[in-house]
Amino acid sequence: MEVARLQAHVRGDVQGVGFRDYVFRTAARLGLDGWVRNLPDGTVECVAEGPRHALEDLLSRLRQGPSLAEVEEVDVDWSPAQRDVRGFHVRF
Repeated sequence: MEVARLQAHVRGDVQGVGFRDYVFRTAARLGLDGWVRNLPDGTVECVAEGPRHALEDLLSRLRQGPSLAEVEEVDVDWSPAQRDVRGFHVRF
């Protein structure tokens, strides 16, 4: 099983609409490690590690977002897992 790291920046109307909680619940359900946070420029940043198929599922859900969000673009970087975080967290 390939383990990888996904770093994504989500652009659009993604702050103040429950996006971080949506990512937290989705990633936890998929058994991923990592974190999600709002950035000052209005984007949401997500870093997640785990099986590639689970990360692909998370990416698909990032592109959709929760019902109140309007995702315009998701910038994605893939890299080898660093295994530097356990569990999934919301950062502030």
